[in-house]
Amino acid sequence: MSLPLIALFLAAFAFGTAEFVIAGVLPDVALGLGVSIPVAGYLVSGYAVGIAIGGPLLAVATKKMSRKTLILLLGGVFTLGQVLCAMAPNFELLMAARVLVAVVHGTYFGIAAIVAVNLAPADKRGFAVALILSGLTVSNILGVPGGTAIGNALGWRATFWAVGALGLISTLAVALFLPAATGQSSTSGSFLREFKALARQQIVTSLAIAILVMIGQYSLFTYIAPLLLEVSNLDVNILPWVLLLYGVGATIGVFIGGRLADWKLMPSLIAILSSQALAFFALYLAAPYPLIMAVVVVIWGGVNFAFGSPLQSRILAWAGDAPNLASALIPTGFNVGIALGAVLGASLLDSGFGYRNLPLIGTAALIIAVFIAIFSYWLEQHSDDILPRPAE
Repeated sequence: MSLPLIALFLAAFAFGTAEFVIAGVLPDVALGLGVSIPVAGYLVSGYAVGIAIGGPLLAVATKKMSRKTLILLLGGVFTLGQVLCAMAPNFELLMAARVLVAVVHGTYFGIAAIVAVNLAPADKRGFAVALILSGLTVSNILGVPGGTAIGNALGWRATFWAVGALGLISTLAVALFLPAATGQSSTSGSFLREFKALARQQIVTSLAIAILVMIGQYSLFTYIAPLLLEVSNLDVNILPWVLLLYGVGATIGVFIGGRLADWKLMPSLIAILSSQALAFFALYLAAPYPLIMAVVVVIWGGVNFAFGSPLQSRILAWAGDAPNLASALIPTGFNVGIALGAVLGASLLDSGFGYRNLPLIGTAALIIAVFIAIFSYWLEQHSDDILPRPAE
């Protein structure tokens, strides 16, 4: 792991912490700003919308900018956004600050993936993408609990100050260690070329797979705590440890996926998606048995996050000469799937579906994803398409 990649990982860790830490301090934020907890929950939805819509638009608008300059600018805006969050006098301004951070978040992960690929030799590119993705999983293991502890001890505004300091440190690391000539600049072609790249079936199907996987994951993960407590009868004191191990499994899965992407990209992706479908069904079968369920949840975390590196590597490979919009749409696809999964899970629970049955949503979604991946790979193998020229 070179210093430039570690700097990009630190920035990813900061962005991941900023996105997820709100869950740990949400009740305190609601109390401090005089709103209900459900209203405060819109801070999560607003962030997802900012990533999904603002990220791709900003990526295309800044595509002629030097990539190092762009990453530094994103880091600066991120740090400023955390300061605004910490000082927000009311809910509306806190929401505006969160959306601002979300827009640069959506752009960062697309650009960082491109830069990471350019920094790595051809046989290590999947690992490089995995390192950036691991910033998100590690933020769940370290950043969110740490930020929550700071909020509990010093108040929720201190959490945002701490995340802002993390953003400043990671931005300084990028300034020091990322080569100025990394990728030189984003592509200088027309907006039309960026949109034409999206028509490649490999990109369309990959984004569809991302959405399906996230629907399956978050229709269940959003409600994993009540499932484990009410269906599996897991002891409430054991629950945090199971979720911690889930995060550890997810981080290991990210790096396994990166290695597999460097080995056999599409066969590995198909195998990972198939494993996910089996893991969801195993969760359904294991739900009444606490010990078995705890073990399966950890395994589920690993296979859930293993798909990210092969999928992103495929999108970046086929975006080639027009990577900016395609790469920025990766976090968009993820967040659209997250939003749809949470809403689908809530709707089915309201209709009497039951926590026990939630893993079946993931089983169905992943089976569809497997068929899409197989069909896409078949088309790729039986067509005259060649990989477009990679961006400099």
